[in-house]
Amino acid sequence: MTDRAAKLKQNVDAVLDRIATAATNADRSPDDIKLIAVTKYVDADVIRDLVAAGCTDFGENRPQALWPKAESLDDLKPRWHQIGHLQRNKLRRTMPIVHLVHSVDSLRLLNSISDMQQELEPQTPKAILLEVNVSGDEAKHGFSADALNDAVEAAIASPTISLRGLMCMAGYGTAPDEARKDFAKLRETRERLEQVFDRDHFTELSMGMSGDFEQAIAEGATLVRVGSALFDGVL
Repeated sequence: MTDRAAKLKQNVDAVLDRIATAATNADRSPDDIKLIAVTKYVDADVIRDLVAAGCTDFGENRPQALWPKAESLDDLKPRWHQIGHLQRNKLRRTMPIVHLVHSVDSLRLLNSISDMQQELEPQTPKAILLEVNVSGDEAKHGFSADALNDAVEAAIASPTISLRGLMCMAGYGTAPDEARKDFAKLRETRERLEQVFDRDHFTELSMGMSGDFEQAIAEGATLVRVGSALFDGVL
């Protein structure tokens, strides 16, 4: 094992321990929380070391960075997650690769995904999350609370979409305790939607990053998107 691989394994184990501790403190099972390793700043060789360290799910922000990584790592069959803003002109090449699209942030994009999946693989609905702008930050993508019901209805109505839940990002530069307030808003949004729609559409909450994923877990996160904590001392 190289020094880099050993350090990555140490970091992955430390993050998993933090996830387990946060889950236990919240009276939850660690098995209910999936680590998404955010790999936007690393190349395919580093991702191979992450796979060897036990990571199975990887998040990319930019489709054009995802495509070559997915091709070069096809032998490992990692599960890819699109976690950044997704432009409609990137759908055809991106959708066959990704396991879950976290960042569906507009009805226009939702409808385009539905249409593209009908063309590409109509028998297998594409799994998505709806991104919610819980912080109200105008620089962020995502549905407002007022627009969310219409988006849920459209997703449920589409035979080529499988709505799995919601995603959010805390406000830029927020401290962990402040970020927790945003995560609580997403949890409360899910609870509100579950009063109207089938709970099966809201099994996933994607929220929390390296600096605040413990707070996200305390508020019900099932998917945590961690990057820098995995690469401490590596990059």
